[in-house]
Amino acid sequence: MRVVVATGNKGKLAEIRHVLADMAVELVAQGELGIPEADETGTTFVDNAIIKARQAAALSGLPALADDSGLIVDALNGAPGLISAHYAGVHGDAARNIAKVLDELRDVPEARRSARFYSVVVLMRHAADPQPVIAEGVIEGRILDAPRGSNGFGYQPIFFLPELGCSSAELPSEHWHRISHRAQALAALRARWPLLSSPLRSKGEAGRG
Repeated sequence: MRVVVATGNKGKLAEIRHVLADMAVELVAQGELGIPEADETGTTFVDNAIIKARQAAALSGLPALADDSGLIVDALNGAPGLISAHYAGVHGDAARNIAKVLDELRDVPEARRSARFYSVVVLMRHAADPQPVIAEGVIEGRILDAPRGSNGFGYQPIFFLPELGCSSAELPSEHWHRISHRAQALAALRARWPLLSSPLRSKGEAGRG
């Protein structure tokens, strides 16, 4: 099975390919097929993931996998949230995004710097799939006063993991790929993957299920 991955983020693509490496699927980045980034006009992470997966499926004719994820900081009322990738105004500028979060939390004490990474993953068998598979994952932590570590991407250098005593960017990539919010969502998706090769049941069959 070939599946198009609806992302242009190299870090996300690498993580998705790592977690799903042992599955009998060929993951094709949408950019390799000339598919542009979708306009993320949804009001929730689920909305945006579906928008991205539907566009990739429609333009490729293949099943499509999409992730929408972000950093949720309690003291910022959930920001950066849906606009995590362009919180400082420029899409994908991690340094500026981090600087903005740290500036906004400058006077916030450690006890109130709780945060989480959240991910939702959607798999659509085709663009009109009425029953997309949806899975989610979350990892809790708090925001540091300054970046630490050089692994990972995005906000990882300021995301502290209390149970491990380090930022997520200080972890080896192999470790992060086992525990991250996206890894959790993909693991939940994996558990349902066998269902994806089965045709949707008819309305009559669904009523008997």
